[in-house]
Amino acid sequence: MPEDYTEPRCLLCEEPKNDAGEIIKPIPQQRVIEKMDEYMSRRDYAGAERHLLYWLEESKHCGDKRGELTVRNELVGHYRKVADKDKAVLHSKEALRLINELGYEGSISAGTTYTNIATAYNSFGDNENAIVFFEKAREVYENAPKTNPHLLGGLYNNMALALVDLKRFDEAFVLYDKAYAIMGSVSDGVLEQAMTLLNIANAVEYSVGLDKGEARIFKLLDDAYELFDKDIVPRDGYYAYVCEKCAPTFEYYGYFLAAKELSERAENIYERT
Repeated sequence: MPEDYTEPRCLLCEEPKNDAGEIIKPIPQQRVIEKMDEYMSRRDYAGAERHLLYWLEESKHCGDKRGELTVRNELVGHYRKVADKDKAVLHSKEALRLINELGYEGSISAGTTYTNIATAYNSFGDNENAIVFFEKAREVYENAPKTNPHLLGGLYNNMALALVDLKRFDEAFVLYDKAYAIMGSVSDGVLEQAMTLLNIANAVEYSVGLDKGEARIFKLLDDAYELFDKDIVPRDGYYAYVCEKCAPTFEYYGYFLAAKELSERAENIYERT
């Protein structure tokens, strides 16, 4: 969301200006992200990239560094999803430059950027770097007076993934429990809870083995699957994305019917969007 990246604007302040003293015309961040969501709901990755690169050039042309930061963050996430490490790292570095130039160190915007970068590093297997940025994000979020629960829940869940990869299991399970509790406190946190349960299942197997962890793993899978059927969960593009993302985990543990059902739900949503 744009508010995750941008600082609130003072309505009594002057319009933002560039170094030449010219008034900056900001890009429409909300529209940019909404359009990005449309592309992702259709799995149109090429269209999403064109869309973001267009608005990147617009933000640079207008001197809108706040808008550029939003787009850079979106690009980091996009290139993570399409497994392009070089471009993800490039835009990560540019986002960090903008955090410094805007004086956003210690802000929620910085925390979101650090989390985004850390998640990208984790997806590419560079967990040492991932933990560095997760710790920076954690310091920001836990010390901010009104951090959005979704941000904290996402941070704890993703940071735990990196800790599991580093075999720091005790720390990971503590963060998973925190993530699950936090997302249970918000009305739209059900899907995040389901993903957390599946992550815990994977961590249990990784830490003690499938034989020793079988009973706990299957209980976690049963609980996770039930969450996908909650009436309060909108059957939208994000639901499809989560179904598609989680189906392989169910299949891996032998829940073939559950995996098939989630994959079909995702396809049905994609077909009608």
